[in-house]
Amino acid sequence: MAEQVRPWWAVRLRNERRARGWTQRDLADRLAQQVTEQCPELDCLITYIKRWESGKSTVSKRYRLALAAAFEVRHDELFAPPASVRDETMRQIPATPWDGPARSVENADSSSDWDEMKRRLLLQLAAVGGAGALAATGEPVRLLLEQILARAPRSVGDWEIACADHLHAIRTRPPAQIRDDLPADLLVLQRQIADPGDQDVTELQRIAAALSTLYANVLTRLGEHGAALRWWRTARDAADASGDLELRVQVRSEEAGFGLYGQRDPVTVLRLTEEARRLAAGRPFAGVASLAGTRAKAFSLLGRHAEAKRELLVLAGSTPHTSSSGPIPNLWREDQVHFAESWVHAAAGNEAEADEARERVLAFKGDYQYDVNVRLHEALCTVAQGGFEAGARHAATIFDTMPAARHSRMITETGRMILRAVPAEHRDHPAVADFRALLAAA
Repeated sequence: MAEQVRPWWAVRLRNERRARGWTQRDLADRLAQQVTEQCPELDCLITYIKRWESGKSTVSKRYRLALAAAFEVRHDELFAPPASVRDETMRQIPATPWDGPARSVENADSSSDWDEMKRRLLLQLAAVGGAGALAATGEPVRLLLEQILARAPRSVGDWEIACADHLHAIRTRPPAQIRDDLPADLLVLQRQIADPGDQDVTELQRIAAALSTLYANVLTRLGEHGAALRWWRTARDAADASGDLELRVQVRSEEAGFGLYGQRDPVTVLRLTEEARRLAAGRPFAGVASLAGTRAKAFSLLGRHAEAKRELLVLAGSTPHTSSSGPIPNLWREDQVHFAESWVHAAAGNEAEADEARERVLAFKGDYQYDVNVRLHEALCTVAQGGFEAGARHAATIFDTMPAARHSRMITETGRMILRAVPAEHRDHPAVADFRALLAAA
């Protein structure tokens, strides 16, 4: 069945599986662990999965619950009509120039032209959710006014400010509040690239890479991994088209780093970092320092603590002294060094080093998700030292006191790190079981 006519839930199931690097047999193995009564043979489950992913069969409630448990996501997230449908539509809007009426107030009274303009623009907005969430902000009306008032295209400086605004929002506001802001700008940028006039297309491609990177960032925080992976690819393509080597490395570095939050297997993340390092060829870019931090965290997830600590030394020696020259120069910040240190030392049970790194992150007052996660690292360190129940209780307290809107996937995946650190024979302890239930509902 062709991709464009496959039901959204069929595409979602396949994307969720592939994002984890699983084969259909791997998923069947995990599914069998969740179906405790009258579970079919493994080959039968594989057949079910093939039919679900092709859209030839619907998924019963029994298997919907089992699939959600296997993927470690909420049932309503997995089978509710996903935002990734509109995200993919947004990403694939054809880059065709505007062919409507001349953009001037003088001809604004042409009802047929005006209706055609509204029809075209509202169709595009509907494709990215404009008829719903964007409509509540008046965005469709604003974009229509922008067209009819013959406003000059945004300058590169304006776009760089927009990138900075989006980055600030990502660091300070819940991701669900900001996810609809980026598509509106991406739509405007798409049309500007298609009809650039006197503007440098290369500079607009750099902006496209930056905005796509930020959007993939937001989608990852929301757990929309399938859509995020596609936007990472779009960001890479835009950066490559611009020819800006530093930006190309930066985009790949961000993609690898966010892959650690349930989006990719740590081994795959390490492969991505190696490819990005080869691309950088020893240049002292900020993205290269970020790659070292990502490698340290990936090794930590794999339990290779000695290698993780060695990468921390590489990170300390490669920290840039200047900001990136790209369209999002403040993407790299010093607290990323201490965050990586907190992660690695906590997972290894090195309490003194983890405490010191945590305090440095908290003193920086940066991304609120960093602040929450380093507090969870403290619980992780307790578990790594054998305090399974105490660590679980501490983690549960952090989740209990945090507004539900701020439960991003970056935070819930850190909670899952804590659960994975508890040995199997201790996972039935009441405090651990309570935290597992709390995390499942987050």
